[in-house]
Amino acid sequence: MLAKVFSSALVGIDAILVDVEVDIAQGLPQLSTVGLPDGAVKESKDRVKAALKNSGYDFPNRKITVNLAPADVRKEGASFDLPISIGILAATGVIKEGLLKRYILLGELSLDGGVKPVRGCLSVAVAAREAGLAGIIIPAENVAEGGVVEGVDVIGVTELAEVVEFLNGNRDIVPYRADIDALFGQGGDPGDDFSEVRGQEHAKRALEVAAAGSHNLLMIGPPGSGKTMLARRIPSILPPMLFEEAIETTKVYSVMGLLERDHALISTRPFRSPHHTISDVGLIGGSNTPKPGEVSLSHNGVLFLDELPEFKQHVLEVLRQPMEDGRVTISRALSSVTYPSRIMLVAAMNPCPCGYLSDPVHQCSCTPLMIHRYRSRVSGPLLDRIDIHIEVPAVKYRDLADRGETESSAAIALRVLRSREVQKERFKGTRVRSNAQMTARMIRKFCEPDEAGNRMLEVVTDRLGLSARSYTRILKVARTIADLEGVENIQEHHISEAIQYRSLDRKT
Repeated sequence: MLAKVFSSALVGIDAILVDVEVDIAQGLPQLSTVGLPDGAVKESKDRVKAALKNSGYDFPNRKITVNLAPADVRKEGASFDLPISIGILAATGVIKEGLLKRYILLGELSLDGGVKPVRGCLSVAVAAREAGLAGIIIPAENVAEGGVVEGVDVIGVTELAEVVEFLNGNRDIVPYRADIDALFGQGGDPGDDFSEVRGQEHAKRALEVAAAGSHNLLMIGPPGSGKTMLARRIPSILPPMLFEEAIETTKVYSVMGLLERDHALISTRPFRSPHHTISDVGLIGGSNTPKPGEVSLSHNGVLFLDELPEFKQHVLEVLRQPMEDGRVTISRALSSVTYPSRIMLVAAMNPCPCGYLSDPVHQCSCTPLMIHRYRSRVSGPLLDRIDIHIEVPAVKYRDLADRGETESSAAIALRVLRSREVQKERFKGTRVRSNAQMTARMIRKFCEPDEAGNRMLEVVTDRLGLSARSYTRILKVARTIADLEGVENIQEHHISEAIQYRSLDRKT
């Protein structure tokens, strides 16, 4: 007796279709699983046996072979409990084959036959739609994330017997339908507002430019100058997420099991701020079974690295590929997976170990050698990939004591949104969504300065010895400044402002 059930396995943030084939034959009673299962899948035989018996079904006292195809893809986790159980019941004739071939099944079983939540249901729903199947049968606690995908029926179940009755046509279960508009409205309060920031007008302008073009940014200043405070207000001026971006980001959180039951769609741009003791695996992703790291959890949002030189140097160096390519590829002996990592990197650091270099009030106690060692922890190639470097000086008393009105995040966000709309129209039909992601060909096409701007760029590039990457960064930032101004052509003052945002280059 042979039966086949559809299930799914996660590869990166995407799901692939898995055929769960169950064969029941004469022989000594045993249940063996083949097809590159991990330990949790192998242990499913005990959970499946207990769940079937406690749900009132007979467990065949014969030789049972379960094949998970394709056999060259590693199968992980307890989500195959439900399809294996249904496969056994189908092979023994308890379940009819009619509806069985139209659904992907996924779920962990408890010993009493209850169905527990699993990871990655959003990706599985996408896979079901692409495969042309009717829908997915998943734990009821996961229906909110699966229901985000249109065109598939998301059937939520709480126990094994419920699945059997549904597949036999003895029970109707209304598919879950997500209200996308309501999910996007869950974003709530964006958080701290720029109206609360006193002084630091130059820094606020730089953050506006960075948000408008999704540029990487580094703030350098003494302790207490407001670097962290400014960084934490960046989400309040970022443009709303597109539906495609929300799905991409939610997939990452779904495969990590980090989605809240009441927030099935990540509708606000992530802001992640890992501690400087984080490992390279924690930042980029990895381990024996590759999982996403903080870079991927920040996809389509902000990754904030406070006290940048305190991070281990080899941890910072692994940021190069994701910053350049917008994705992370992790290779292991048994698998190679790719996670998205299109991020806006925001970093903050002190100018020296004591923090008071160039401070007009506090005297710096660091020697030139100490300053050199401190700054050399952040390599030149990494700094080259950061579009904007700005100095954030200590705030003066008159700014702190000022009770006047300052510009709110809403006003800044409106200008940022207008700039992003210009970029959206400019890059229509491509995968590029912001100026920071422009390719070399796009830079040549869209970032041609006027004659005076070209002369200024030539002088600055020769005098400072800028790298080719620094040169292109200046052009990208100038393009964003022009977009904020609503000007089609890059002019000399746009180039001039972009050069001001390369403070570390000016000191070389």
